[in-house]
Amino acid sequence: MSQPPLQGVISYPVTPFDPDTGDLDLAALDRLTHELVAAGSHAVAPLGSTGESAYLREVEWDAVCETTLQAVGGRVPTLVGVSHWSTEGTVRRARVAARHGATAIMVLPQVYWKLTEDELRQHFATVAGAVDLPVMLYNNPGTSGVDLLPETVVALARGIPNLTMVKESSGDVARFRAIPELSEGTLSVYNGNNPVALEAFRSGAVGWCTAAPCLVPRWCLDLYEAARHDERERADALLAELLPFLRFIVGHGLPRAVKAGREIQRRGLGRPRPPLQPLPDGETRRLRELLARLDAPSAADGAAGPTPNGV
Repeated sequence: MSQPPLQGVISYPVTPFDPDTGDLDLAALDRLTHELVAAGSHAVAPLGSTGESAYLREVEWDAVCETTLQAVGGRVPTLVGVSHWSTEGTVRRARVAARHGATAIMVLPQVYWKLTEDELRQHFATVAGAVDLPVMLYNNPGTSGVDLLPETVVALARGIPNLTMVKESSGDVARFRAIPELSEGTLSVYNGNNPVALEAFRSGAVGWCTAAPCLVPRWCLDLYEAARHDERERADALLAELLPFLRFIVGHGLPRAVKAGREIQRRGLGRPRPPLQPLPDGETRRLRELLARLDAPSAADGAAGPTPNGV
């Protein structure tokens, strides 16, 4: 397998909105992007579901793409989520991402009608053929309603030379071995299900796609390094501390939970965009407790060293 263009902790920024007007806050996005790079993220991935891309007007989508890639400034690779309900819209977004210097693009089958395998193949082939960039297929049955099994993923990738990566968010750890094996090493696999991060690395995932660094970057990077160096005791201790937080942000919706966490940390990024609503008070109190626990000295410190959450 050739060296994949992305690996390690791939950080997903939320999209900030002005707390008064609800408009895009591009200055806050610029600051957040700089924070994620300075914290040690191995790549930055705007405009996924965490970035509320489904709720952006096209002019807003373009502005978020441009602002984020300019803020990264080539310091780390970038992965832009270009998904749209239509093939035409996805192609347009892919070309905008390419024009602004994206390293790679990510495509989720964002559907209303269930697509046939032929329709999925045509969609991915058309998008991939519109740009000269590596393409990541995104399997997220929880948000798309479509679960692409390893055999289907490999079949889709045949005949699409630049479809070389798969973000697997089903939570089925066996797929991190199955996809590279079935594709004879042509597909690299990335974990998009936060709670199984450590199992995924141990099963062959080359990267972790996560919004958690918006709140606790050091913990995420420490876990990756421990997994990469096969420091099993240290990695297990880190995950034990981090797991309640990871389960919480996934279970309560990433845009809601991350934005609530940033408010708790006094680094607010505005409210989610309707129909999403801010995290309710009870859940916000629980998140405050989880973040306080990660800020405090912990059982993981002895094995992992200090794990500051700031950037």
